Amino acid sequence: MSLELSMDFQFKSSIEKLWSAISDSNKLAKWVADNDFKPVVGHRFQFRHAPSEYWDGIVDGEVIVVDEPNRLSYTWSTGDEKHTVTLTLHDLGDGKVNLHLEQTGFSNVHGLEGARYGWSEWVVELAKLLEQ
Repeated sequence: MSLELSMDFQFKSSIEKLWSAISDSNKLAKWVADNDFKPVVGHRFQFRHAPSEYWDGIVDGEVIVVDEPNRLSYTWSTGDEKHTVTLTLHDLGDGKVNLHLEQTGFSNVHGLEGARYGWSEWVVELAKLLEQ
């Protein structure tokens, strides 16, 4: 059985600024992790988190969709898990943008809930980045 995470976040930002925050390697490093990301379909990259006793901290990915400034999608692989992350931006007008996040391919609820926690923490840092 494959489980799916779906979350929405609203930010006071322009869609262009939010796009930059989700697609620029230096900005991603400020709210997700060190990385070698490039918004180019087929580009393989890594997010490098701090390792723990349970995990080496490495997420391998490959960019699969780039539709600037509307949608970005990439694979997210760690251990035996391989997911697809899709970030969709929608300009709400009045200086607000919705970020819809979908992460699919979870094999168990523990991974799903871990991802929910992780993204919830990361978007706090994303909001701070957007305020700069």
